[in-house]
Amino acid sequence: MEFKQSLAQRIIIAFALMSALVAGAFAVGIVATVHLVEEKLISAGLGGDLQRLLLMDNVSDWNHRPEPDQLFYYSGGRGDYALPKDLHHLSPGFHEVFRGDLSYHAMVEVVDGRRYVLLQDQSDFEERERVLFAVVLVGFVLSLALAVFLGWVLARKVMAPVVRLARQVRHRDQLLGLAPPLAPDYAADEVGELAVAFDATLGRLRDALNRERLFTSDVSHELRTPLMVLATSCELLLENPALDTRARAQVERIARACEEMRELVQTFLMLARAQRNDADMSAQLTLGQVADNLLGLWRGPIEKKGLTLTVVRGELPDTRYNATFLLAVMGNLLRNALHYTDAGFICLTLEPHGFKVEDSGIGIPEEKRLAVFQPFVRATEKRGEGLGLGLSLVQRICDDQGWQVDLSPREPNGCCFQVKLATGA
Repeated sequence: MEFKQSLAQRIIIAFALMSALVAGAFAVGIVATVHLVEEKLISAGLGGDLQRLLLMDNVSDWNHRPEPDQLFYYSGGRGDYALPKDLHHLSPGFHEVFRGDLSYHAMVEVVDGRRYVLLQDQSDFEERERVLFAVVLVGFVLSLALAVFLGWVLARKVMAPVVRLARQVRHRDQLLGLAPPLAPDYAADEVGELAVAFDATLGRLRDALNRERLFTSDVSHELRTPLMVLATSCELLLENPALDTRARAQVERIARACEEMRELVQTFLMLARAQRNDADMSAQLTLGQVADNLLGLWRGPIEKKGLTLTVVRGELPDTRYNATFLLAVMGNLLRNALHYTDAGFICLTLEPHGFKVEDSGIGIPEEKRLAVFQPFVRATEKRGEGLGLGLSLVQRICDDQGWQVDLSPREPNGCCFQVKLATGA
């Protein structure tokens, strides 16, 4: 299992591991050195005491007098000096002997076949070892804690310019043409190089956004004039009483297409300018008003195809939304339902904070439900019309406005699109 830590956490962990390694090596070295030196000193001291006792064996008034914390035994000794059986196996030299709950340091010498053993209580030695271990352990813990603290301080210091740079890059104002460059605020180090790279990337993004805005503005401006001419011509033709029924229906169809294209141009222009709720660009209408406008536009084509159009209205608040965007979303979903439904019904349900468009059409295959909101993805390739851009436009508008669109299948066939509108829109 891979654990992912932030860069600051990695710095702290690196400091802690380095401190643990260094402090641990020093602690082990100190304990081993002190233990070895103390053992050598005890061995030398105990050997000297034993030699002193052996020299006294050569004088006439010899009297064995070991130190108070020592025990002396030898082969053939009497009373307290008799060599215990548990010490017979010791070879000449230094040993550590355990007798019951007590432990001793032992020095053994063999002279002329006689074995001499000098024992010394090592309680003081063990107490010093415990104190040494405690000091070393406390030092190790303190050094580890200090390393973590220093790592945290260093991580904050090192990461501060990176965090500040990330906040600046995330800020939307950095995409404005007058936004100042980032690099002058940073030193000529790795973070400064990163700031220079961001400046270059943001500059290219600004140029691309400016080109897109200019393109959409020019297209919008150039398309409005011929669309206005078409709409005016359709109005004049519809006023002509000489038109027969078939010709009038065709002119009405052209007028409806002109209105749809005008709304589509307005929608793309507003998305490109990133002006969500600009009252000068689009009126603000309630959900019911938008539904009434679209029902007047789509009821005829839906019923002409032989489908049943059902409208379910709940209790709707007076919340107003961007009319251009809401008309585009609801209109594309109704158009999509009409295009993929050959028999049955289309149902528009208006809810307090959203709406649903259901149909009994061919539905959308399960493998395409997640991708159907992407550009140029169609529910089925068998349908000759459409480029697969309607639902991608719906998703883009919903993302821009903070709305949510969901797709779910219907049984036995068909699909349901549900749009939840942001209450603060």
